[in-house]
Amino acid sequence: QLQLVESGGGLVQPGGSLRLSCVASGFTLDDFVIMWFRQAPGKEREGVSCIGTISGSTSYADAVKGRFTISRDNVKNAVYLQMNSLKPEDTAVYYCKAALVQINYWGQGTQVTVSS
Repeated sequence: QLQLVESGGGLVQPGGSLRLSCVASGFTLDDFVIMWFRQAPGKEREGVSCIGTISGSTSYADAVKGRFTISRDNVKNAVYLQMNSLKPEDTAVYYCKAALVQINYWGQGTQVTVSS
C-alpha cells in the first residue's frame, strides 16, 4: 500500500547520463525530506543527495557535486536524480529514502552501471 519505487537505472558508458526516478504511492512526498543513497559491492552505503520540503533546499556529496541534480515534482509525487558525466566509480545500487520525523520509507533500489 505504501510504496516508494526507484527506476531509471541501467548501463551507460563513462561520460553518459541517466535520470533516476523515485515515485511514491499511498502517501505524499511533499511532506518528506528525500535522500538518495548508493551502495557498491564491498563498500558502505553512502549518501548522494538530499532535497528538503517547502524550501526545496538541496545538498550533494562532494563526489557528485556539479554532475548530479536532485529535483521534485509534487504533482507527480516524484523525485528525480539527474546524473551527468557519469564515472565508473558511480556504479552502485541507488536507493531513495523518504523521511518524516521518525518515519522512513525506502525504495527497492535501482542498479546503475558505468562501464566502457
